[in-house]
Amino acid sequence: MNQELLRIVENIARDKNIDKELIFVDLEEAMVSAARKHFGSPEIEIEVHIDRQTGQIVAYKDKVQIDIKQLGRIPAQIAKQVIIQKIRAGERDSIYSEFVQRRGEIISGAVVRYESGTLIVSLDRWTEGFMPKGEQIMGQTHRVGERIRCLILDVKETSNQVKIILSRTHPDFIRRLFELEVPEINEKIIEIRALAREAGYRTKVAVNSLDDKVDPVGACVGVRGSRIKNVVDELGGEKIDIVRWNDSSQVLVSNALMPAKVSEIALCFELGRATVVVEEEQLSLAIGKHGQNVRLAARLTAWDIDILTPDEYNLGIERLANCVKTVEGTDDTIVDKLIALGVISIADLDDVGVEPLINEIKISPDVAGKLVAAASRGVEKLSEENEHREAEKHLAKQGKIISEDQ
Repeated sequence: MNQELLRIVENIARDKNIDKELIFVDLEEAMVSAARKHFGSPEIEIEVHIDRQTGQIVAYKDKVQIDIKQLGRIPAQIAKQVIIQKIRAGERDSIYSEFVQRRGEIISGAVVRYESGTLIVSLDRWTEGFMPKGEQIMGQTHRVGERIRCLILDVKETSNQVKIILSRTHPDFIRRLFELEVPEINEKIIEIRALAREAGYRTKVAVNSLDDKVDPVGACVGVRGSRIKNVVDELGGEKIDIVRWNDSSQVLVSNALMPAKVSEIALCFELGRATVVVEEEQLSLAIGKHGQNVRLAARLTAWDIDILTPDEYNLGIERLANCVKTVEGTDDTIVDKLIALGVISIADLDDVGVEPLINEIKISPDVAGKLVAAASRGVEKLSEENEHREAEKHLAKQGKIISEDQ
């Protein structure tokens, strides 16, 4: 009996990952609760000790030794319920303490089932993870029994269970996959400086090498694309652009917009805006499908990117120059200084405001105020012209429809 108790404790400790001493303490407390229930008084002094080496159980009631076996079936059932509750609580604590330390890591598991859109993944014999619909890659479905890798996004402790939240859409999932596939990243030779992702569609990763002899882009792509292929396959075909990091914002923005070729970039630090000029044939490539390329590039570089053709850029400069000429006390050098500041349109001048003109271009507050006021009027006039143009188009379209009906 006593050796059997030791074996049971040993098995529970191993299977549930609970400290043996905690199980012994829980057993003793359960037996104390059962004995008090049996004698019908919570004031009775009950002590129970289990020898950790032999499994021998010794019980005392008011300092007098009693035979715990003589208490009967009902106290035994009470003890059983108490110990089951305590073991479950211990198991929850053990699971929580293990997985909370692994938050942000990649874990592999087997798909169990779907519950109202949430994917349930078995992480080991006793633990299941929950992947909400929003953390699943759009368009991907998984078969029961399929092994998948996911990111441990969060670990929450509720009253009756530990909830392990998994994700395959979080940007850090890509980061961890590259750490697994590219040894140079894991060894800190290459670092991922920035990452922007639209899960299931496209990801841009900006990488930098701390060793001049190691090409960061080539290392991430691998021989004949072997390394990046493993990541893409794990993501179900999601496109991944590896971008070379550069401390120069102009170079970084240009790299981030690849495969489009950039002709010119004007940075306005006051607005956090990068105006990028690309040739007409490169425009759709720079913007990307549904604006995806420029959107991801903006998130990767932390710049608000505005893409223009050369004609649009020149028209903006022309309007800016005409606006500046209307203000007394200005000349062409003001236009050049505004362009150097990254202000390449009357809308930019209106947004920048007076203070940067005074501090950066060193013009008087009076002239700066007049410039911004002129730009504001210009923006308003341009908006009215655009509205009028749209109204004319709408009327022309309506007239065409009526004529066709007749």
